[in-house]
Amino acid sequence: MKPQHQVAVLRRLKNARGHLDGVIRMVEDEVYCPEVMKQLSAVQGAVQGANRLMLRNHLETCVAEAMQAGRTADIVDELMEALRFDPGPPALGLEPAPQVEPGVSA
Repeated sequence: MKPQHQVAVLRRLKNARGHLDGVIRMVEDEVYCPEVMKQLSAVQGAVQGANRLMLRNHLETCVAEAMQAGRTADIVDELMEALRFDPGPPALGLEPAPQVEPGVSA
């Protein structure tokens, strides 16, 4: 692993760990749900950032070396497998409220 990526990933993960401890205390103290949700989202963002850095490191090291060695098919398969663990940009996961026409009961 490239040293700069290792430092950055560890920093993000340690920050997320500390942040998560704070969120646990919030739940124990019965803090207002949306406030807890906001903090959970921040923790998820930190972990997702660490995951993206791991992907960058993989691309810059393992993938680049495999491509130079002519193992293109193998590395493409491996990369597709690795991308299964990257959730991509966060999504709300909520369906929009159904639209009801005026005068029509739902």
